[in-house]
Parts: sequence; structure tokens; C-alpha cells
Amino acid sequence: MIQIQRVYSSVLPIDRVRIEQTQAIFRQNFAAVAEYAEKIPDLLDHPFTYGYTTILLVSETTLGKVTGFSLVLHFPEINSSLLDYIATTARTRGGGIGSALFEATRDYLRSRGSQGLYMEVLPDDPKIVRDPTLLKQNRQRLRFYEHYGIRPIINTAYETPIDEDPAPHLLYDDLGRDVPLRRRACRAAVRLILTRKYRRVLPEGYVDRVVESIVDDPVRFREPRYVKQAPAPAGPAAGLKKSFALVGGDLHVIHHVRDRGYVERPARVGALEEAALGTGLFNKVACRHFGKTCLRAVHDRDFIEYLKVVCEKLTEKKPVYPYVFPIRRPERRPRELAVRAGYYCIDTFTPLDRNAYRAARQAVDVALTAAEELLAGRRVVYALCRPPGHHAGRRTFGGFCYFNNAAVAAQHLVRAGRVAILDLDYHHGNGTQDIFYARDDVLTLSLHGHPNHSYPYFSGFADEVGEGPGKGFNVNYPLAENIDGAAYVQIVEKALHRVERFGPTFLVVCLGLDIMKGDPTGSFVLTAGSLRHIGRRLGQLKRPMLVVQEGGYSLRNLKRGVTAFFGGVAESLGSEFVAGRS
Repeated sequence: MIQIQRVYSSVLPIDRVRIEQTQAIFRQNFAAVAEYAEKIPDLLDHPFTYGYTTILLVSETTLGKVTGFSLVLHFPEINSSLLDYIATTARTRGGGIGSALFEATRDYLRSRGSQGLYMEVLPDDPKIVRDPTLLKQNRQRLRFYEHYGIRPIINTAYETPIDEDPAPHLLYDDLGRDVPLRRRACRAAVRLILTRKYRRVLPEGYVDRVVESIVDDPVRFREPRYVKQAPAPAGPAAGLKKSFALVGGDLHVIHHVRDRGYVERPARVGALEEAALGTGLFNKVACRHFGKTCLRAVHDRDFIEYLKVVCEKLTEKKPVYPYVFPIRRPERRPRELAVRAGYYCIDTFTPLDRNAYRAARQAVDVALTAAEELLAGRRVVYALCRPPGHHAGRRTFGGFCYFNNAAVAAQHLVRAGRVAILDLDYHHGNGTQDIFYARDDVLTLSLHGHPNHSYPYFSGFADEVGEGPGKGFNVNYPLAENIDGAAYVQIVEKALHRVERFGPTFLVVCLGLDIMKGDPTGSFVLTAGSLRHIGRRLGQLKRPMLVVQEGGYSLRNLKRGVTAFFGGVAESLGSEFVAGRS
């Protein structure tokens, strides 16, 4: 299967490799303008410099070898695009990759609401093109586009040469909207294409002459020369990977504590997954298993082994709750494993049962798989973890959490760049704070109910700012009990300004939907609208984002909240296709 996905920037190592392979294919196919390949990283990283957004789609094998690319320039003022270059490797020509790339490009632009796609192809007139090889290539390209019903615009001066070389035809694709191209829209597009792409080589007055030559309304197109039958209706592009991925597991269901009042139940995952997939934003990805090395980078070895052994030895149907909390002296640990739970636990309501360890280990695998998807070039990945994790410290568990999923993922990501962890759960992320408190490569921020009235009560105060190298890299925002959406969003803005100053490569969001009105464990009164706004602002950071599920115990809120949050993120990531934005 042909895999196609967007490369957003040169930030990630894997994307730098993709860009390098794209540059090699470019030079192979477009030797006359080979120097243009050097601009590709800058085009992606600094769109404001050029006045358009550059979209790079690459096709690749399952082993990650790039086999072709499509490079599109999007002009936000007119919400239309120009297919600048499309090419495949020499050994893959004729294998359907070019068609798949073009169809993926059209599908991508349609999904983002682009109004049309322009493209340039050199003429197929033997009186203008004397080189037989070049003439054949031009005819093949025009024949290719005619299969999609795309033909050159006629009766304009667009083909006026700038120098001794022939000028291209301008073609237009309405992306299946079946709407005539009006003169005004065409003139605006031509002016932008010429001034922003060719501004350094055009003689004075050239742009005005070409623009004013467009007189037909609607614009006219050349009659078909190569394909007589009507084009087949466009379908979805096979193999186009979505920018959003959802990772989940199946072992969470075995950890089912049926005690009255225990709200962390398996139904949470079903509600969240159904709502998230219902948005149409996500590819679902199965979680992969990882060894203990990643886990040991965050949690102490004796703590990991204790959880494993105690859970395996519990045979009773009823879970065991910690009830004795000895002073943590390693030489005086309780001999009975079940009693020793209080040596590692921070509360009396997080039970151990025979399945807790297995479920928690898979939750870590879910987070690590999500991190790998981010490293592979996804823009947003949702780790649907259960049990949650942000209360689990280096050697402690509690608050329904056993291992810190977000911290393990952040530690995995930090090898490729700095990480900011933004905790948006009603309860303080004490475990995450504990793990990264003395480090400056991971910025931790938490918005939560003030510990004077909210679990875990002993941490989350504003004066906890980190220590040693980590001083200033832990930020807490303790909040009033009944804070509403407007006030909460203001605090989110403060946190995001701090994130932007830190300049992370990756953003990890601990998403707790217990911040919504009506959650049985929280007292905030945020609405779905608040979640949408927060998602929109996070998306505007334009950084690869891993969203790790934490709390939230009202099924109705879970469905509404996750839909609103990711809807907001998607709105921001698609903002390059909104007029007036770039």
C-alpha cells in the first residue's frame, strides 16, 4: 500500500530525512532548477517570508523510503493553491505513485476547504517546444491532468515568455466543487502567483498586462486533446495518512473495580473512543509493546517490581486498598506485600488487584506508541490511556494512577527535543512534577483546583517552582473551586505564553475532562465551548502535540468534551486555509 503523509517542518529528525530524500528526487526530475531544492526546508519552516504556506506531501514505502512528493503553495488571501512541483523517483514511474500523490493532494486540499488548485505545465505545441523529448514530457503531463478533467485556461496572456524560454500554460482544478471559475477570482490568483513566485524575474508591467488580459467571465478552458471521455468522479485518496492519530489498548477492561463509588471505570474508554473517532479526524493505531527500559527511565526499579509482584500474587476477587502508611524507611518495610502498599501509595482509594499491573503496563505502551507516531510525523496523537497516570510519581502511585503515562512519553520524546507538559486536569499532576522537578529539558505546567480544597492536597502550590537545574521549569496554577470557562481560559493563556518562551519541540497535554461542569470529582464549571477554545489555542502553537487522557468521570462530559477539544485543535491546524491567515 502507498503511504502518503504531510511533512510540516524540518523540526523532527524523521522529517529532515524525508526532506533530504525529497530534495534528491527534485534534483533528479528538475535539473534545470535544481537549486530550488535547497529552499524546501525554509519554505516549510518560515512561510511568512514568502507570503504563502508550503504544503509537502510525500509518498513512502513501509520502510520509510520516500518515493515521490507533491509541493503545493497555498495563498490564504484567496484560499486557493498552486501545485508547484510533483514528481516520483525514476524507478517508480508508471507504478501509480504519481496518481496516488496527485489524488492525495486534491483530497487534502478539499478536506481543508481550499477553493481551487492551479498548476503550470509547459506547452505541447511543437512550434514552441523544439526539443522532442521535452515536448513528449509536456504532452504526457497535460494528458495526465486531462484524465481528471483539468485543462489549460485560454484566451489570456499567461503564456507570454519572460525570456527566450517558453512560458507555461495555467491549468485550474475546482477540486470537485463544479463551480465556474470567475474572472475576478482568476485575476486575483494570477496576480498572487506571479508576484510571489516570480517577483524577482518579471519585467516591470508584466503582471498587470497578464492580469488585465483575463477578460472571459467565467474563464474559458481549452478543449480536450488527449482524453475524450468524461473524467471519473474523484474518490478519497488511498493511503493518505491523517494528521491525527488515536492510540488505544484492550487490556484496560480487565482492570474493573466494581466497588461502589469507584468512578474510574472501563466505560470511559468506550465513550471517549466513540466520540473521538466520530469526528472523522483520526486514524486509529494499535498500540505496540515496549520493554521496561522506558518505564525505568521514569520510575524506580523497586517500585515497578513491587507493583508487578504484588498484583500477580493477589488472588482474591476483591481489590486491596492501602490502609497502613509507614514512614518510608527501606529497612523497615512491612513484610506482607498487601500491607506494604501504603509504603508506595499516597491515598486510601487506589486499589491493587491482580490485573492492575497489566492494565497499567499497557497504558504505558499506549502512550509510547503515541509518542512514536508523533516522532514519525503525525501532528496530533491522542493516547487513550486507562488507567490514567499523572498522580504516579517516581516511586509512588495513587489517584487511580499506577504508572505515569505522560511522563514516560515525554521522556521518550525528549531525546529528539525539549518537551512542555501542560496538565489540564482538575487535580494537580503531582506525579509528573515529582519526576521532572529538578530538570530543565522538560517544562511542567499544571492548572488545577487549589490544594487547600482539592486532591492531592499536599502539592500543587504556586511556590513549587522546581529545584536545582529545574528551578523555574515547574509552574503551578492553583485555582478557585468554582472557576468558570472564561477565567480558566485566561490562565491557559498565561501558561501558553510560558510554553512559547520555553520553545519546546513537542507539547504533551494531560487532558482531564473532570474540569467540565458536573464531573463527580471536580467543581469547575467549564463547558464544551471552553474546551473547543482551549483546543483551538493549543493548535495555534503549531507544535507536534501528544494528548494523554487523564481524568473525567461523567460519560456525557467525556463525549462532549473530547469532540469539542479536538474540534478546536483541528480548526487551528486548518487555519492556513482561512482567508487572511498564513
